[in-house]
Amino acid sequence: MKNKCFLFFLILFSLALSSFEMHKFYVSVTQINFAQDKKTIQITSRIFIDDLNNALEKKHKKKFYIGSTKESDEELQLLKKYINENFSIKVNSKLKPAVYLDKEIEDDVIIVYQIIRDVPKINALEIRNTLLFDFLPEQQHIIHTQVLTKKQSALLTLENPTELLKY
Repeated sequence: MKNKCFLFFLILFSLALSSFEMHKFYVSVTQINFAQDKKTIQITSRIFIDDLNNALEKKHKKKFYIGSTKESDEELQLLKKYINENFSIKVNSKLKPAVYLDKEIEDDVIIVYQIIRDVPKINALEIRNTLLFDFLPEQQHIIHTQVLTKKQSALLTLENPTELLKY
């Protein structure tokens, strides 16, 4: 009888656990720092490689290998274009182009480095990030900024892809 009760509870417990569905979080993190002495804004974005490749594949209707040994120069150019189309910053109400510097891979994340030059002072940053929204509507972007001694953060979503931060 003990064995039957134990088996019954084991099956019941297994069924209860299997009814919980795993939910994957789709999030990127971007750090934006103002280096006043260099008059630059330094941008570091961390994005899951598989999500980025899938979004690029959907957009261009071909397989992408960003972050692997199969990555091509064409794919890198399309990645840069995709970032430029979907990520922008207005400094003091003026759109400033972010220049792609480099990328590196850390586990399953691509780290993208960008810079905005010739920024003597910041009163406000308007950040727009729509990366991956065309592929993953539930994607979220966490933005952290540091301008001089003031730190601010924002959460960008499909419903709210832009945030104005004042300093």
